[in-house]
Amino acid sequence: MADIKYYDVILKPLVTEKSMNGMALKKYSFLVNPEANKSQIKDAVEKMFEGVKVSKVNTLNQEGKNKRRGAVTGKTAKTKKAIVTLTEDSKDIEIFAGL
Repeated sequence: MADIKYYDVILKPLVTEKSMNGMALKKYSFLVNPEANKSQIKDAVEKMFEGVKVSKVNTLNQEGKNKRRGAVTGKTAKTKKAIVTLTEDSKDIEIFAGL
């Protein structure tokens, strides 16, 4: 396993109806590198966003789905989601402010 830097941990924010409802409770969802662990995700969020303090990180591993195109079968890539809960005195993440 290669050394993962903090800017390689978070791939993109996850914008769904369920994740938008969680923002009121200071819970933010991201797609992250499948090799990243919870402590790396926590460090990456705190370094990338000023004034943010993470209290908890929950992760979900999703296997790739089976797909067919004619007679050829294959799998999509596996992904990992992270739901990051911020502390009460933490600032909000600005990426989600306009949504």
